[in-house]
Amino acid sequence: VFSKIFSHEALESYLPKIQLVIKDTLRAWSSEPEPINVYHEAQKLTFRMAIRVLLGFRIPDEELGRLFEVYQQFVENVFSLPVDLPFSGYRRGIRARETLQKGLEKAIQEKLQNTQGKDYADALDILIESGKEHGKELTMQELKDGTLELIFAAYATTASASTSLIMQLLKHPRVLEKLREELRSKGILHNGCICEGSLRLDNINGLQYLDCVIKEVLRLFTPISGGYRTVLQTFELDGFQIPKGWSVMYSIRDTHDTAPVFKDVDVFDPDRFGQGRSEDKDGRFHYLPFGGGVRTCLGKHLAKLFLKALAIELASTSRFELATRTFPKITLVPVVHPVDGLKVKFFGLDSNQNEILTGTDAMLGATV
Repeated sequence: VFSKIFSHEALESYLPKIQLVIKDTLRAWSSEPEPINVYHEAQKLTFRMAIRVLLGFRIPDEELGRLFEVYQQFVENVFSLPVDLPFSGYRRGIRARETLQKGLEKAIQEKLQNTQGKDYADALDILIESGKEHGKELTMQELKDGTLELIFAAYATTASASTSLIMQLLKHPRVLEKLREELRSKGILHNGCICEGSLRLDNINGLQYLDCVIKEVLRLFTPISGGYRTVLQTFELDGFQIPKGWSVMYSIRDTHDTAPVFKDVDVFDPDRFGQGRSEDKDGRFHYLPFGGGVRTCLGKHLAKLFLKALAIELASTSRFELATRTFPKITLVPVVHPVDGLKVKFFGLDSNQNEILTGTDAMLGATV
């Protein structure tokens, strides 16, 4: 079922909705008189994308905001020690999960009752249909669990990577300009505007430099540090025997830092993935931002598409500048993010790349 949810056809149908959510968000960021906290706002953006696009819920913005706060509380406490005391993080996490499940159940029921005006099949539609195809009507609890899993998969790591992308575009204006040049040369960006109908999935996948930029962000700022696997066959590593059945953890970050194929590993250099160098092509497991082997992340194509759509909008319709004197330090827990969230001032641009004086009510109501 997940292969259907993240298939080429599904991604093609999600793309216009993803673009709309990103456009609305950047318009809202540009309307803010004060600098925004990029990491916090990126979390809101990816949550909104999951709710509006992946799940197709038509939740009013105010209610969506409340649901986001509850979801954040759930995520912050989900890894707490399971000590069930009245004021423990574990208890807060359980309460947040219960509130979240109620909100999701209401949204699912409304979705099941209101099927009018749908112009694409979202991930939840595919999940429901897959159950029917296998002769099994999914229970409400199964739907809530599947919904929560989809939100969780789309949320933290994509928000982390989105923040890292914005920070690197700020640090490397030449990379941003080279992105704009590619968009112009491919007929996507003209006179400061994205040409209507130009952003189809195949067109985006054909943007080679954009692909290099996203790959380099994910190499240098992999959102999560590693993953777990079960040993299928006893093996030896550096003189130590690792028995069959053990759980082992592999480090994505250390792999990227020590892989011999990457030259100047600490340097942000998208061209390392270009045709002339192709540093990720030498060996199977030197570059694995989404994990490796048969258990690689199923949502990787959606995550990359979201990041590419965000980069295109940033390069085309926004001017943004760092609001602090220096760039913040990066913390790795629970996912990679700047310690201060990254304070950035956004400015809207018109078709001539001039700043637009926007009002405070720029955020549009969702139409997806």
